[in-house]
Amino acid sequence: MNYKESHTLILKNIARFIDLTKLEQQKYLSLLTEIKVKKKTFLMQAGDVTKYEYFITKGCLKVYTLDEDGAPHISMFAIEDYWTGDMASFITKEPTRYFIKATEDSELLGISRANYELLFQEIPKFERFYRNLYQRSLISYIRRSNQGLSLTAEERYIEYKKKYPNIVNRITQKDLAGYIGITPEFMSKIITKVNRR
Repeated sequence: MNYKESHTLILKNIARFIDLTKLEQQKYLSLLTEIKVKKKTFLMQAGDVTKYEYFITKGCLKVYTLDEDGAPHISMFAIEDYWTGDMASFITKEPTRYFIKATEDSELLGISRANYELLFQEIPKFERFYRNLYQRSLISYIRRSNQGLSLTAEERYIEYKKKYPNIVNRITQKDLAGYIGITPEFMSKIITKVNRR
Protein backbone atom coordinates (compact mmCIF):
# COMPACT_ATOMS: atom_id res chain seq x y z
CA MET A 1 0.00 0.00 0.00
CA ASN A 2 1.37 3.39 -0.90
CA TYR A 3 1.80 6.34 1.42
CA LYS A 4 -1.38 8.12 0.31
CA GLU A 5 -3.58 4.99 0.61
CA SER A 6 -2.33 4.20 4.11
CA HIS A 7 -3.01 7.78 5.22
CA THR A 8 -6.50 7.69 3.70
CA LEU A 9 -7.25 4.43 5.57
CA ILE A 10 -6.18 5.74 8.99
CA LEU A 11 -8.01 9.05 8.52
CA LYS A 12 -11.22 7.17 7.61
CA ASN A 13 -10.79 5.08 10.78
CA ILE A 14 -10.44 8.21 12.91
CA ALA A 15 -13.38 9.92 11.17
CA ARG A 16 -15.71 7.31 12.70
CA PHE A 17 -15.27 9.08 16.03
CA ILE A 18 -13.99 12.63 15.48
CA ASP A 19 -13.92 15.26 12.72
CA LEU A 20 -10.55 16.73 11.81
CA THR A 21 -9.76 19.85 9.83
CA LYS A 22 -7.26 19.50 6.97
CA LEU A 23 -4.63 21.17 9.16
CA GLU A 24 -5.32 18.71 12.02
CA GLN A 25 -5.11 15.80 9.61
CA GLN A 26 -1.71 16.99 8.38
CA LYS A 27 -0.47 17.50 11.94
CA TYR A 28 -1.61 14.01 12.96
CA LEU A 29 -0.05 12.32 9.93
CA SER A 30 3.24 14.11 10.64
CA LEU A 31 3.38 12.36 14.04
CA LEU A 32 3.17 8.84 12.57
CA THR A 33 5.99 6.44 11.72
CA GLU A 34 5.75 3.93 8.87
CA ILE A 35 6.73 0.41 9.90
CA LYS A 36 7.14 -2.71 7.74
CA VAL A 37 7.26 -6.24 9.16
CA LYS A 38 8.07 -9.34 7.13
CA LYS A 39 6.00 -12.50 7.52
CA LYS A 40 7.06 -14.65 10.51
CA THR A 41 8.97 -11.81 12.18
CA PHE A 42 8.15 -10.08 15.45
CA LEU A 43 6.86 -6.56 15.80
CA MET A 44 7.12 -6.92 19.58
CA GLN A 45 8.19 -9.63 22.06
CA ALA A 46 7.51 -10.34 25.73
CA GLY A 47 9.89 -8.29 27.86
CA ASP A 48 9.92 -5.33 25.46
CA VAL A 49 8.44 -2.00 26.47
CA THR A 50 5.80 -1.10 23.89
CA LYS A 51 7.07 1.89 21.94
CA TYR A 52 4.10 2.46 19.63
CA GLU A 53 0.37 2.10 19.25
CA TYR A 54 -0.01 0.46 15.83
CA PHE A 55 -2.55 0.80 13.02
CA ILE A 56 -2.42 -1.89 10.34
CA THR A 57 -2.64 -0.66 6.76
CA LYS A 58 -1.70 -3.98 5.14
CA GLY A 59 -1.21 -7.55 6.34
CA CYS A 60 -2.11 -9.68 9.33
CA LEU A 61 -0.54 -10.04 12.78
CA LYS A 62 -1.27 -12.25 15.76
CA VAL A 63 -1.06 -11.10 19.37
CA TYR A 64 -0.35 -13.81 21.93
CA THR A 65 1.21 -14.87 25.21
CA LEU A 66 2.98 -18.12 26.08
CA ASP A 67 2.04 -20.28 29.06
CA GLU A 68 4.61 -22.02 31.27
CA ASP A 69 4.69 -24.96 28.85
CA GLY A 70 5.45 -22.65 25.93
CA ALA A 71 2.00 -23.06 24.37
CA PRO A 72 0.68 -19.93 22.64
CA HIS A 73 -2.59 -18.32 23.73
CA ILE A 74 -3.69 -15.98 20.97
CA SER A 75 -5.70 -12.98 22.11
CA MET A 76 -6.35 -11.41 18.70
CA PHE A 77 -5.57 -11.23 15.03
CA ALA A 78 -5.12 -7.76 13.58
CA ILE A 79 -5.66 -7.00 9.89
CA GLU A 80 -6.11 -3.87 7.80
CA ASP A 81 -8.03 -1.10 9.57
CA TYR A 82 -7.29 -2.57 13.04
CA TRP A 83 -5.32 -1.09 15.92
CA THR A 84 -2.96 -3.27 17.96
CA GLY A 85 -0.22 -3.14 20.58
CA ASP A 86 -0.13 -3.48 24.34
CA MET A 87 -1.90 -0.43 25.75
CA ALA A 88 -0.84 -1.22 29.34
CA SER A 89 2.86 -1.39 28.45
CA PHE A 90 2.55 1.67 26.20
CA ILE A 91 0.98 3.77 28.97
CA THR A 92 2.95 2.48 32.00
CA LYS A 93 6.29 1.91 30.20
CA GLU A 94 6.46 -1.52 31.86
CA PRO A 95 7.56 -4.63 29.91
CA THR A 96 4.85 -6.39 27.93
CA ARG A 97 3.82 -10.04 28.31
CA TYR A 98 2.74 -10.17 24.68
CA PHE A 99 4.27 -11.19 21.39
CA ILE A 100 3.08 -9.63 18.14
CA LYS A 101 4.14 -11.62 15.09
CA ALA A 102 3.36 -11.00 11.43
CA THR A 103 1.51 -13.87 9.75
CA GLU A 104 1.77 -11.98 6.43
CA ASP A 105 4.09 -9.25 5.18
CA SER A 106 2.59 -6.26 6.96
CA GLU A 107 2.66 -2.47 6.91
CA LEU A 108 1.70 -0.31 9.87
CA LEU A 109 1.54 3.26 11.04
CA GLY A 110 2.78 3.78 14.57
CA ILE A 111 2.47 6.63 17.02
CA SER A 112 5.21 6.85 19.65
CA ARG A 113 4.59 7.61 23.30
CA ALA A 114 6.10 11.12 22.95
CA ASN A 115 4.00 11.90 19.87
CA TYR A 116 0.91 10.44 21.56
CA GLU A 117 1.31 12.96 24.40
CA LEU A 118 2.04 15.76 21.94
CA LEU A 119 -1.09 14.82 19.98
CA PHE A 120 -3.33 15.43 23.01
CA GLN A 121 -1.74 18.84 23.56
CA GLU A 122 -1.98 19.87 19.91
CA ILE A 123 -5.38 18.31 19.06
CA PRO A 124 -7.29 17.65 22.33
CA LYS A 125 -10.23 15.99 20.52
CA PHE A 126 -7.96 12.93 20.07
CA GLU A 127 -8.61 12.15 23.73
CA ARG A 128 -12.19 11.38 22.68
CA PHE A 129 -10.94 9.22 19.81
CA TYR A 130 -8.66 7.14 22.03
CA ARG A 131 -11.30 6.89 24.74
CA ASN A 132 -13.66 5.35 22.17
CA LEU A 133 -10.91 3.06 20.90
CA TYR A 134 -10.06 1.81 24.39
CA GLN A 135 -13.71 1.41 25.39
CA ARG A 136 -14.35 -0.76 22.33
CA SER A 137 -11.24 -2.78 23.11
CA LEU A 138 -12.41 -3.33 26.69
CA ILE A 139 -15.89 -4.37 25.54
CA SER A 140 -14.37 -6.84 23.08
CA TYR A 141 -12.15 -8.28 25.83
CA ILE A 142 -15.11 -8.71 28.22
CA ARG A 143 -17.24 -10.37 25.54
CA ARG A 144 -14.43 -12.73 24.65
CA SER A 145 -13.91 -13.64 28.32
CA ASN A 146 -17.62 -14.32 28.73
CA GLN A 147 -17.65 -16.51 25.61
CA GLY A 148 -14.75 -18.51 27.00
CA LEU A 149 -16.81 -19.22 30.10
CA SER A 150 -20.22 -19.78 28.54
CA LEU A 151 -19.69 -21.22 25.04
CA THR A 152 -18.30 -24.56 23.88
CA ALA A 153 -15.24 -24.59 21.61
CA GLU A 154 -17.50 -25.32 18.65
CA GLU A 155 -19.75 -22.37 19.49
CA ARG A 156 -16.71 -20.08 19.90
CA TYR A 157 -15.48 -21.14 16.45
CA ILE A 158 -18.89 -20.54 14.84
CA GLU A 159 -19.13 -17.10 16.51
CA TYR A 160 -15.63 -16.14 15.39
CA LYS A 161 -16.25 -17.30 11.83
CA LYS A 162 -19.51 -15.33 11.73
CA LYS A 163 -18.00 -12.16 13.22
CA TYR A 164 -14.65 -12.24 11.38
CA PRO A 165 -15.16 -14.02 8.04
CA ASN A 166 -12.41 -11.88 6.47
CA ILE A 167 -9.85 -13.18 8.99
CA VAL A 168 -10.65 -16.92 9.19
CA ASN A 169 -9.32 -17.63 5.68
CA ARG A 170 -6.09 -15.71 6.33
CA ILE A 171 -4.88 -17.62 9.39
CA THR A 172 -3.68 -21.16 9.93
CA GLN A 173 -5.81 -23.79 11.59
CA LYS A 174 -3.15 -24.04 14.29
CA ASP A 175 -3.38 -20.31 15.03
CA LEU A 176 -7.16 -20.47 15.04
CA ALA A 177 -6.93 -23.31 17.60
CA GLY A 178 -4.63 -21.10 19.72
CA TYR A 179 -7.28 -18.38 19.64
CA ILE A 180 -10.22 -20.70 20.43
CA GLY A 181 -8.18 -22.33 23.21
CA ILE A 182 -8.05 -25.92 21.96
CA THR A 183 -5.56 -28.28 20.31
CA PRO A 184 -5.08 -28.13 16.51
CA GLU A 185 -6.39 -31.72 16.31
CA PHE A 186 -9.63 -30.81 18.08
CA MET A 187 -9.90 -27.68 15.90
CA SER A 188 -9.69 -29.89 12.80
CA LYS A 189 -12.54 -32.07 14.07
CA ILE A 190 -14.72 -29.04 14.81
CA ILE A 191 -14.09 -27.50 11.36
CA THR A 192 -14.92 -30.81 9.67
CA LYS A 193 -18.11 -31.17 11.72
CA VAL A 194 -19.26 -27.59 11.06
CA ASN A 195 -18.49 -27.82 7.32
CA ARG A 196 -20.60 -30.97 7.01
CA ARG A 197 -23.74 -29.11 8.03
